[in-house]
Amino acid sequence: MLVAIGLLALATSPARADRCDDLAGQLKNQIEGLTVGKTAANVIYLSHPQAKQLSLGCSGRSYSNQLFAKAVGRKPTPAFMDLVASGAAIIFTLPKDDMLKGVTRCIKRMGLIHGDDVTTRYRRLDMHCVRTKTEASIAVSRSTDQ
Repeated sequence: MLVAIGLLALATSPARADRCDDLAGQLKNQIEGLTVGKTAANVIYLSHPQAKQLSLGCSGRSYSNQLFAKAVGRKPTPAFMDLVASGAAIIFTLPKDDMLKGVTRCIKRMGLIHGDDVTTRYRRLDMHCVRTKTEASIAVSRSTDQ
C-alpha cells in the first residue's frame, strides 16, 4: 500500500528540466544570436556567429560547469571575448565586467613569454587558453570543490 502511494506521488510530480538545460535556455534568451544544439555525454553544443565552436559542459568529475569556446582565427576578436564573458557571467553568476577582464587576461597572456598554453585562475574560476597555428580556444570552468 505504501509503495503504491509512493509511486502515485512520483507519477503526479511535475517534470523538471535538468539544471544544465536551464542554463542553456538562459544563455539562449540572454545572448543575441546564440542557438542551442544537440546534447551528448553531458555536453550541450551551442552555436554563435562569433565562435567557430561553442559548448556548455555539465557536471563532470573535476568541474561543476564548463564553457568552451573556439575562436574563428588565431587572434580572438573583442566580440568573441565579449561572447565568452557574457556566457561565463550567466553560467557562473558573476558580473560580466569581471568575466571580460578574466577572459581578456587569459587570452592576452598567450604569446612569446607565456607560450601558447596558458592556465589562469580568476574569481575562483579556472581559465585555460590554448592557441594553435590557425585558431585559439578558451575553457572556463569551476572545480567541484569550489
